[in-house]
Amino acid sequence: MEQTIYFEDYELGHVRLTTGRTITETDFVVHAGHTAHGTMVFSIGVGLTASLINPVAFSYGYDKLRFVRPVFIGDTIKTRVTIADKHDDPKRAECGRVIERCEVINQRNEVVLAADHILIAERRVKTV
Repeated sequence: MEQTIYFEDYELGHVRLTTGRTITETDFVVHAGHTAHGTMVFSIGVGLTASLINPVAFSYGYDKLRFVRPVFIGDTIKTRVTIADKHDDPKRAECGRVIERCEVINQRNEVVLAADHILIAERRVKTV
């Protein structure tokens, strides 16, 4: 789903929860053939957030990535995204930076992975 959200529109503390995905043995086997299990949970958790596409923002990367708990075959994970911070972008006056705290949670509502997603979002009102 595409939704235009300018820097000014992001509200601190706003939370959204993605749909869930159950982890299978095939997920582990296929992913482990290329990389490590933790990166699989990160990839799936971030992928779940892609149901919302903002045409006036782009990803600047991730910080503070932590693998908090193991994920097992049969676990169902979701990602809780909370607007944790927003501030001016030091490189682009026409944009601001938004920090989305991404917490991948299992079916018991336990955090299994946490990371801060940095977004660069256009301002509705351009500054000079």
